[in-house]
Amino acid sequence: MAYQFARIEIFSRSGKAGRTTDFIFDEVSRVPSASVHVQSPTPPEVVYGLDVGALRTLHDERAAAAKTPRTDKNGKVSLKAIRKDQNTLATVIFSHPATMEDYRASADVRRDVGAWERASIDWLREQYGDQLVSVVRHTDESHPHLHAYVLPDDTEMRAGRLHPGYVEKNAIVAAGMLPGEDKKALDKRANRSYVAGLRAWLDDYHEKVAVPAGLTRLGAGKRRLTRAQWHAEKAQAAALKHAVERAAAVDAAGRAYVERTKKAAAAIKADAAKVQADADRLKGVGRAVRAVLDGARESSLRESVRQEYAADIEAATAAVAKAQAEASKANASRRQAKAEALEARRLMRQHAANAAALRQEVRQLSDALKAALDEPQPTPGGMTP
Repeated sequence: MAYQFARIEIFSRSGKAGRTTDFIFDEVSRVPSASVHVQSPTPPEVVYGLDVGALRTLHDERAAAAKTPRTDKNGKVSLKAIRKDQNTLATVIFSHPATMEDYRASADVRRDVGAWERASIDWLREQYGDQLVSVVRHTDESHPHLHAYVLPDDTEMRAGRLHPGYVEKNAIVAAGMLPGEDKKALDKRANRSYVAGLRAWLDDYHEKVAVPAGLTRLGAGKRRLTRAQWHAEKAQAAALKHAVERAAAVDAAGRAYVERTKKAAAAIKADAAKVQADADRLKGVGRAVRAVLDGARESSLRESVRQEYAADIEAATAAVAKAQAEASKANASRRQAKAEALEARRLMRQHAANAAALRQEVRQLSDALKAALDEPQPTPGGMTP
């Protein structure tokens, strides 16, 4: 593998040496007058956000509406249109070291380039958020490469605030000279900050995108490496890429295992809840059913829980049903016996009442007969003796 290529630039509407925002849009669109360096130009392929025409329109509208505060000689502050030489567009170019011949011929190369593209776009979104408006791909030069376009979202539309080097440099200049420092020393310190800011930006891209893609930080020529040293570094970069891919695969497998375990636990929990609901409906053997439930909760596999305890649960359920039937039968018998006893007691009370009445009637008849026998009888002639 070769080394990473990443570059950021900012442009204005008036530009320098003719490199205006209009020229940049013409170049990426492959307008013939702006793409003479390309032997067989082809239109760009949009991989994120707006196409180039919509991007140009959005930029021009925002630039025309942008305002900046100005103070006149009387100290009055007002908002004025921004100058045309103010930078309003930031562009980022990423190039992959694979040749277009390899890209077209090899599915593996296209896969690697595709992964590198997606990682580069994710990195840009992390850096710039919604200010990243468009990313397009060119495949009509020696290597596949991306052009990204970032529009500042502040009211002044200052693209310098999107460039990591200028951010650091402008902060030093704004702070002013240190004690004992002259203008020349300040400029040197500001320029060192520019380099440090840009280096940090490139280092972050290298760590998050280039390393997983197997790209080295710099090429051999810039560091005066021998051919053997360069091949050794490329082999190291390829090994590092493999290690990163392996780590990602292990991480993905681990996450998949965790998800499977969560699903199995959820299924066991659902089964346990059903068993619990069934147990709550049972009477007389509730403890036994809850013991089965506890065993199901401790099991790690739903199917083994069913196989191990299904027979016991079925037997417990049958036993409860039988007990409930016998209890119901016994209750019915008790209710019938109680009713019969009540009826017997009623009849006994009725018989006793009837007997008492009969005895009373007998006594009355007996008394009447006795009284009749004791009364004197009349003699003939109507005289009583």
